[in-house]
Amino acid sequence: MKNTTLGELKASGYQPKNIHEELKANLRKKLTSKEPIFTGILGYENTVVPDFERAILSGHSINLLGLRGQAKTKMARQLTGLLDEYIPYIASSEINDEPFAPISYFGKQQITELGDNTPIAWLHRVERYVEKLATPDVSVADLIGDVDPIKAINEKLSYNDERVIHYGIIPRANRCIFVINELPDLQPRIQVALFNILQEGDIQIRGFKMRMALDMQFVFTANPEDYTNRGSIVTPLKDRIGSQILTHYPKTIAMSKSITAQEAKKDAEKEKVVIMHDLIPTLIERLVIEARSSEFVDAKSGVSARLAISALENIYSGIERRVAINNDTRSLARISDLVSIIPAITGKIEMVYEGEQEGPLNVANQLIGKAIRSEFIQHFPNPEKLTKKANRKEGDTSPQTENAFSRITEWFERGKTIELPSDASDKEYGRILNSVDGLALFIDEHMPETRPNEKILWMEFVLHGLSEYSKLSKHQMDEGLEFKDLLGSMLDFSK
Repeated sequence: MKNTTLGELKASGYQPKNIHEELKANLRKKLTSKEPIFTGILGYENTVVPDFERAILSGHSINLLGLRGQAKTKMARQLTGLLDEYIPYIASSEINDEPFAPISYFGKQQITELGDNTPIAWLHRVERYVEKLATPDVSVADLIGDVDPIKAINEKLSYNDERVIHYGIIPRANRCIFVINELPDLQPRIQVALFNILQEGDIQIRGFKMRMALDMQFVFTANPEDYTNRGSIVTPLKDRIGSQILTHYPKTIAMSKSITAQEAKKDAEKEKVVIMHDLIPTLIERLVIEARSSEFVDAKSGVSARLAISALENIYSGIERRVAINNDTRSLARISDLVSIIPAITGKIEMVYEGEQEGPLNVANQLIGKAIRSEFIQHFPNPEKLTKKANRKEGDTSPQTENAFSRITEWFERGKTIELPSDASDKEYGRILNSVDGLALFIDEHMPETRPNEKILWMEFVLHGLSEYSKLSKHQMDEGLEFKDLLGSMLDFSK
């Protein structure tokens, strides 16, 4: 049972410690026992996390600097795991006064009047996290405080009385972790108000000069793009922030896929009807990589991991919709399902002028195409390095021909065309793809280990890959996709 008065707290042997001492002590325990301080933060094990740990052990305020979607806020929120489970404070104190060393007028008055009978309350670590999004309209009064004329009138207090002060969000976060997201968005004059709080603990409210030794762990987040687009962190404030830690995007596709799978919303109903092949999440991550280097996308703004997360969620929903339309029980993911992710792309990339001219839809389709192109040569011969064998005999199915794709492309050259409706049932989808001469045989030759129910997916992937390498024509229709011979398509276009 927790102590309820100051006297009981003293008798228990309680020893006060500041928040930095708490964080250090609990971090040392976790490091010694090999316990992670963050959960669900992937890809930072050898980069960001060690920097974060060193900053905590140094007792530093921290600025997490990185592009959007790099788990900056998620890391800050998990810092509460390094706090003690409960701390005592003077009951009803607005700023969580430490019982042995109160800093507010109210706290000091309670100790003076009640002594060991001063009521004590307990604050859980979850309640010791305060977050503020920096916006241009944030004022000094919001952060630090102001004189409350209503309180002065109601309580008949002079404006010279400290009790007329209404504390802002920072003093109310005393003995807590305080996070300001998007720090550069704060106006410079507001950032100036943080100088002494970070360094000396002094605050000034409407002429009240007081020494309030606020006990806080400050964490800031910032996007490098903000430094030029919307604002900057003023130099004296940067100088007072102990450690600036650079975050980054995942360094491998495998890590990106793990993050996306972890963060995407889980839906048991979708899991029942969707058969997801690893090729689809891989293509999504390749698309994100392509977007980060695209000439149409603003690289300084970054491409958030949220794009991949939303895209994967859209894929599942698109398949669920198709299953419902066809009254099927389950359906395998298809390459053509990537059309479902276009809304996720157009809503999450910041385009440069050339991208705006190209148009969001065209940019999205180009990124999908580039992802398919990059992944295609991880599984099949590069079509650009193959030449068509001029003297190929009719009926020859040998894989030793110079161009492994000849049988497929020749089928289209004979004027053949296929249409893949977006909402086609799995049975119809398979029938259409199997009608392409040589396509099934190509998969048998190059991917003999493929499971029967996945073969159709790879067959479609081959058509998309040949299209991206300009061996076939692919046309997006309202109902789905059309594949045909490239030259024939060009001739049709010229009519």
